[in-house]
Amino acid sequence: MPDQQIRTRPARLDDADQVWPLAHAFATSFTPEHAAFNTTWPQLVDVPGTLLLVAETPEANIVGYLLASTHLTFLANGRVAWIEELMVDESHRGSGIGRLLMTHAEDWATSEGAAYVSLASRRAGPFYQTLNYEDSAVFFKKNLH
Repeated sequence: MPDQQIRTRPARLDDADQVWPLAHAFATSFTPEHAAFNTTWPQLVDVPGTLLLVAETPEANIVGYLLASTHLTFLANGRVAWIEELMVDESHRGSGIGRLLMTHAEDWATSEGAAYVSLASRRAGPFYQTLNYEDSAVFFKKNLH
């Protein structure tokens, strides 16, 4: 269980400086650029069909974030949700924060009418399996720049 003092909430514009180090540490395929992050951040905060959550301590230190979106599909007969990024600070991993963020994302996806939640992960498969996610496909990617 997460520390009862940890809470999740929708991200705000002024959270960017605390989320940036987490986003930078998350990346394995790309090297995030701070200027691009600063341009993208306000475009993702409080946008319909997008969920951007942070997990914070009582001292207002952000120790995790989650970015998700919904989109329409034919195969699911409507909307599905995609978890794009889930990151918890290394010093807080294993404390239940990731589970808490995912629970909120699943509740949000349900409220958005999503048929399912999906994601891609190279490093955290066992974590997602403990949340009852199943390995259902191979993820392919082609870098365009």
